[in-house]
Amino acid sequence: MGSVARRLRVGSAIPLGCALAALCATPACAQSDLKLFTPEAFEIIGDVRLVAVDGEKSWLDGGFGKLRSGSDGDLRVRPQLGNASLVWKPQFTWSLGAIVVGSLQGGERTEAGLSQAYLAYRPMRGGKLGFSARAGLLFPPVSLEHEGADWHVKDSITPSAINSWIGEEVRPVAAEAALAASLGEHKLRATTALFAANDTSGTLLTFRGWALHDRTALAFHRQPLPPLGGDVADYQAPFTHPLLDLHSGFAHRPGYYARLVWQPPIPVRIELFRYDNRANPEDVNADLEWGWHTRFNQVGLVAELGSGTELKAQALEGRTRMGFADGGRRWIDNRFRSAFALLTRPFGTVRLTGRVDAFGTHNRGSDIGDEYDDSGWSAMLAAKRDWRRFTGLVELLHVSSRNEQRAEIGLRPRQRQTQLQAEVRMHW
Repeated sequence: MGSVARRLRVGSAIPLGCALAALCATPACAQSDLKLFTPEAFEIIGDVRLVAVDGEKSWLDGGFGKLRSGSDGDLRVRPQLGNASLVWKPQFTWSLGAIVVGSLQGGERTEAGLSQAYLAYRPMRGGKLGFSARAGLLFPPVSLEHEGADWHVKDSITPSAINSWIGEEVRPVAAEAALAASLGEHKLRATTALFAANDTSGTLLTFRGWALHDRTALAFHRQPLPPLGGDVADYQAPFTHPLLDLHSGFAHRPGYYARLVWQPPIPVRIELFRYDNRANPEDVNADLEWGWHTRFNQVGLVAELGSGTELKAQALEGRTRMGFADGGRRWIDNRFRSAFALLTRPFGTVRLTGRVDAFGTHNRGSDIGDEYDDSGWSAMLAAKRDWRRFTGLVELLHVSSRNEQRAEIGLRPRQRQTQLQAEVRMHW
């Protein structure tokens, strides 16, 4: 690794507003459509929760724990602020608006910052075709579990491993266009986007492994990494900024994602998603944050089974690489996969949700091998009830995982955690 310092290339972060100009070419505002500071232009969403958890320290607290909260082995019970969001939804014209979300996230690390900020263009649909577009800092349309401008989990407190990772590391500044069409009784929707500022995606997934939590990456904030073993600490920063662009000028290569949704004339929806950040794995900045060439494919399914019962499933498989080539292999070459199935059914005024997850990573780089592999499963059961502006949720979550890096800090590679949460969610 002694030659690394001579080969580093310094990158730079890009401003979040750069992509917003993509949609500014729109007809002049009609005064009657301009709604900037009216009551309906604002939303406040927040939750408080009581958390009981055992097992190891959370990854947010310098450990390898998979959950948002952790302990030192004993059962720990304490109240927490969950997530609070202020949403501003200005409307400039009938078809052009914006979403700006400021978030406060409590728990092991309390943080406040910008979660989303994008323009949204949705003209009136004509005939069988419809067009829409977004541009700015946004969540890509991957998750089947989230909803709302604040991107909260719909039927539980904690999302799956897949959508936890989307929220924490797949956070681009994008220019996105979508086309919807009706072909007889079939409905299709195609979405494509070019994006920047997501060159480090894959860092957390490689060094920590998968996790299950409802925290998301905030603009200009960094995510902590667990203790780095061996020589890795000599060339990798102990943190990662998910919103970072390591290219500048004409050398920049934008990433892309694409999504296809098919709704046949039966209560089933099928989704396909492709992501490639096209980052250069040899790019690195002065803080030793690297470009990670990360790409993945995902398939999703939503099926209405009758009597209000709904089945959701997602499966994702991908690969991320970082560093220089050594003997035909990059320093880090991590293949990852995860899948879950979720079933929701109403019982009177209460909705019950159950989910099972499986996840794993497989490292075969020239510098990092199977000692960084991560594998495991989880099971979750949640109950939800709505009362006008309030929602009550109770969730029981168990995770079992194996990560050899735990031995570096004196823990057994195989760890289990159980977490019970009760939450009151408020919406104004």
